[in-house]
Amino acid sequence: MTDPARLFALFGTLEPEPTPRLLKAGWLSAEFIGGNVRNIRFNGTEVLRAISYVVRDKDWGTYAPALDEVTVEETPERFTVRYRAVCEGAGGERLTYRASLTGTSSGLAFEAEAIPQSDFLTNRCGFSILHPVVGLAGRPVEIEHVDGGVEHSVLPALIDPAQPFMQMRAITHQVAPGVRATCRMEGDAFEMEDQRNWSDASFKTYVRPLALPWPYVMPAGEAQSQSVTLSIEIAPFAPPAPALKADKPVLITLGDTAGTVPRFGLILTPEQATATLAQANRLKELAPQTLLCHFDLTAGHGLNALRAFAEIARVHPTEVVLECVVPCMAPVDEEMAHIARLAREAGLRLDAIAVSPAVDRKSTPPGSLWPACPPLEEIYAATRRAFPGLRLGGGMFSYFTELNRKRPPVGALDYVTHATCPIVHDADDRSVMQSLEALPFILRSTRAIIGEATPYRIGPSTLSMRHNPYGSRTMPNPGGHRLTMTSSDPRQRGLFAAAWMLGYAARLCEAGVEVFTGAALTGDFGLLDEDGTARPVFHAAKMLAEIGGLQRVACTSGSEDRVLSLAARSDDGARIVLLANLTAHEQAIELPGAGEITVLDETGMNDPQPLTGKLTLRAYAVARATLS
Repeated sequence: MTDPARLFALFGTLEPEPTPRLLKAGWLSAEFIGGNVRNIRFNGTEVLRAISYVVRDKDWGTYAPALDEVTVEETPERFTVRYRAVCEGAGGERLTYRASLTGTSSGLAFEAEAIPQSDFLTNRCGFSILHPVVGLAGRPVEIEHVDGGVEHSVLPALIDPAQPFMQMRAITHQVAPGVRATCRMEGDAFEMEDQRNWSDASFKTYVRPLALPWPYVMPAGEAQSQSVTLSIEIAPFAPPAPALKADKPVLITLGDTAGTVPRFGLILTPEQATATLAQANRLKELAPQTLLCHFDLTAGHGLNALRAFAEIARVHPTEVVLECVVPCMAPVDEEMAHIARLAREAGLRLDAIAVSPAVDRKSTPPGSLWPACPPLEEIYAATRRAFPGLRLGGGMFSYFTELNRKRPPVGALDYVTHATCPIVHDADDRSVMQSLEALPFILRSTRAIIGEATPYRIGPSTLSMRHNPYGSRTMPNPGGHRLTMTSSDPRQRGLFAAAWMLGYAARLCEAGVEVFTGAALTGDFGLLDEDGTARPVFHAAKMLAEIGGLQRVACTSGSEDRVLSLAARSDDGARIVLLANLTAHEQAIELPGAGEITVLDETGMNDPQPLTGKLTLRAYAVARATLS
């Protein structure tokens, strides 16, 4: 894809994604890109999501290595890739590694040797292996440990807050009936983390146990060698069946009404208040059902911020929620009483308040000591005294990861909240869209923590990262790259964000989520460009706001990795169906009935057209169908 206008329309950047090289050896196939392999399949069935040699900086940012001396040799039964890679830090530190990759019909061998040219500060340097989650979560695995012991276990069905397996040497799982895959790791002790915590659709096996100190220094000139070997074993009585091809139309099935569609909310920050007020007409046009006002005394927010929130709320009267970071630097009753006085002086009418202590904005990995903080029960009680009569929310203002590791006393709350971010570990288009595969696991795991009856809110969840719990900062992105942990993802400007947001909302429906805060009006998480022009994601948000709070109609996609959908029943009895193409390819779709459809694709928002029940959506297009 090289057409600049189309690139920008889809992704908000003129930078194309690197094109992977497809490698094949008999029944085995893999995509080689950036020095790593992904989408590793055996006879069409996914075995591993990726094997990568990863170098991280002290803030968990991922180096993009410069590759040279790349050679590729291929025959129908074997491929071999060799290359050299260089990682250079902003402080002048430099690390090079040489890698070789060999594939046959019976597996892969990936080896690497790294040599720092100077003392090299890193949080991680070495291999990581990604197993997919769909079809594997809750299924048996065999773990060989570094001491030679063998453990027969299962991959967790609910998301594990810690590492499900430690001191690993190898892991074996069933790929298909009669087909087993063993991944063996040499050169260090490996362990696994459940990456669904961060909305990655994978279980990650990685090098260097988290219990060891980080960041750490790799001494100059000291070589580090590691290898990963994937072996495929086929039972003689069970030849592998080919995977089904994804070339049939996606069938959308509608069922009975059940519950309500999540209401749609916007995040407001003091930094964007002036820009938001300048777009008051757009705010009224969008008509979100919730305004989530972020307030943090430790960031310098004060009376003026609350006055700005009050002015915005007068422009669009709706539910107003204060997302309040509690400093915990003085007696908590004093702090909450002070914030309540500021809110009254500002004239800010509130319907709810959500609170979280400031120290919980930073991640506390398994095995680490939690920072000093008043008990959550004490913080919640002080908040109720300062804000009597308001609904009280708690949980985490960061991600499900932190909620899973520090679970709130649910009985003291009126609702629980957390956010997600799809670019913590990977930022390529496929990985970001695949994060939607992890959401059902996050929702089920949260429900297991808080119960089925507790009201549940999610957000702000956007492509960009608003806060980095794992390092000192989010990553600047002046070049508009696809970058992990950046507060400015360029795809927010493109159709990609519209498809991702609508797909995200579709995943929330069955979990009974009452509010989805999915964007800001302006800024890096915004629905509008700097000049007020509506981005494609504005129209997707407007579709969601329109049906927010309506009766939900059960809605199923026949191929959820290609198309996601959600449906509602309008007040006049019509069924409204929202559709999102999650891929860079056209998708044929069949709907159960005729009516009218409006499509938003790379050409813009089309006028409503008659719908016969069949349609084709272009890359990352979204649509609103009304069925009689």
